[in-house]
Amino acid sequence: MGSREERHHHQHNLVPLAALIGREMRNEKMEKPTVRYGNAAQSRKGEDYFMMKMDCQRVPGNPTSTFSVFAIFDGHNGNAAAIFSRDHLLNHVLGAIPRGLGRDEWLQALPRALVAGFVKTDKEFQSRGETSGTTVTFVIVDGWTVTVASVGDSRCILDTQGGAVSVLTVDHRLEENVEERERVTASGGEVGRLSIVGGAEVGPLRCWPGGLCLSRSIGDMDVGEFIVPIPYVKQVKLSNAGGRLIIASDGIWDALSSEMAAKSCRGLPAELAARQVVKEALRTRGLKDDTTCIVVDIIPPDNSVQPSPPPKKQNKLRALLFRKKSHDSASKLSKKLSAVGIVEELFEEGSAMLAERLGNDESNGQSTSGLFMCAVCQADLAPIEGISVHAGAIFSMSSKPWQGPFLCVDCRNKKDAMEGKRPSGVRVA
Repeated sequence: MGSREERHHHQHNLVPLAALIGREMRNEKMEKPTVRYGNAAQSRKGEDYFMMKMDCQRVPGNPTSTFSVFAIFDGHNGNAAAIFSRDHLLNHVLGAIPRGLGRDEWLQALPRALVAGFVKTDKEFQSRGETSGTTVTFVIVDGWTVTVASVGDSRCILDTQGGAVSVLTVDHRLEENVEERERVTASGGEVGRLSIVGGAEVGPLRCWPGGLCLSRSIGDMDVGEFIVPIPYVKQVKLSNAGGRLIIASDGIWDALSSEMAAKSCRGLPAELAARQVVKEALRTRGLKDDTTCIVVDIIPPDNSVQPSPPPKKQNKLRALLFRKKSHDSASKLSKKLSAVGIVEELFEEGSAMLAERLGNDESNGQSTSGLFMCAVCQADLAPIEGISVHAGAIFSMSSKPWQGPFLCVDCRNKKDAMEGKRPSGVRVA
């Protein structure tokens, strides 16, 4: 009899799947948009890879919790890093998100999880001792919310119905990015152009040793740990007018500006649009590099046709005005912004310092098993094993070295190497 009462008690505490689904649907204020996508590519070196995954679920078994992932990996010095990132990065990002979160909390946890996932992927690939590297532009679409994480120079742009184009990534090229040049130099890297016979310097700025033009990537063990895998992350919420994402490798962006790429394919469905962008890049510059493009259309549910071309005359109130989210009356503000076609900026951070990106952990970094957990590789730690990400940090007076999140010894060594505090312990085969 006691066992039956016990079973009844446990069943009473269980939340039925139908209730979870109902809760998800109530939390989603606006009906979800339709997502359509297409891709096109022309290969020269065979080092571009991509991913398009539509059936991811925040709550396993709950079809209302689906989200989509689109990514481009532009490899260099071989394709090993691009393939490894394509195969492992998504799992590492999802593994860094705490279990049991509602949709809003899940989206808020995403930027930090992206940082942890990128660093873990880089650390695991480098442990193989291979010298290949890759850019990554990684896009998560959940309803009207778009989250983009990127290292390198593969770009993601947003084109809205009003015709305003914005870039959701930052190019980590030493030639153009002064802040990154200063960071690499301060961390022990040498930045300069290629010297030829006679002492003349040619080509773009590169990091030595290795000669890489980028300041952030996954892999690249032969260049140095100051070429970091910590991504620039931007999260925005689209208005209910939707929009178009164009994600592409530098084979596109070396030939076309963001505006040219968006304009070249307006009015076309996603698959044809991707082909048109590649075609336009080849027409402009020829096939000098691997050229890959993904187009993602986020379409209002009552609008089965593609977004129409923008009006020739721009409205005085531009269709795309980024505005920081206010915590006060955020939902009212969100509805107002959506009504006038404004894209709401939820999050933006590009610091290369791991402690700044992982922040302060109010739960002291404890995992569900009751042990401490490494914020990067998710390994369980005994309390005496964990090293706070803030230990020795001077960037913030509010940081406490005994406060989480915590890192295992390997990830702490990785952090120190990225900041130029110690040489990398990984040797290249």
